[in-house]
Amino acid sequence: MRILGIDPGLATVGWGVIDMINQKPKVVSYGVISTPKDKRLPERLTIIEEDLKCIIEKFKPDEIALEELFFNTNITTGINVAQARGVILLTAVKSVEGRLYEYTPLQIKQALTGYGRAEKRQIQEMTKTFLGLAKIPKPDDAADALAVALTHSQTSRLSSQFKIR
Repeated sequence: MRILGIDPGLATVGWGVIDMINQKPKVVSYGVISTPKDKRLPERLTIIEEDLKCIIEKFKPDEIALEELFFNTNITTGINVAQARGVILLTAVKSVEGRLYEYTPLQIKQALTGYGRAEKRQIQEMTKTFLGLAKIPKPDDAADALAVALTHSQTSRLSSQFKIR
């Protein structure tokens, strides 16, 4: 199974693609979609949509996992990021015919470290370890996207073992 993990944002959208081979994750590729701050919001949202479509077409994920938003201070920034996330959701769900999954930051932390209040550095170290990488993926947004993909790989593997009718 191929999973595309996405860490949503407006200035930077992290993405990471992993393959699950014999229940082991393997990195395929990762990176970021960047939008220029000097562009208007509609132009930035268009860049996100077009670049995400290209990533999906290139890597052809079976499923897409997306981090849910969490913000607590700047509501204006939060609204713009929420708009970017809406574009990401729409683009993703159209591309994988409903095989879109969402995870909270707490779920991601628990899946990778077993502790819901883990620090960002701990998540990055576990991402590196689970993927057998020599160093933590950079930039941070790409590492976060890989963490989302890993969370989904574990969640989907476990849910398949407990078939609910």
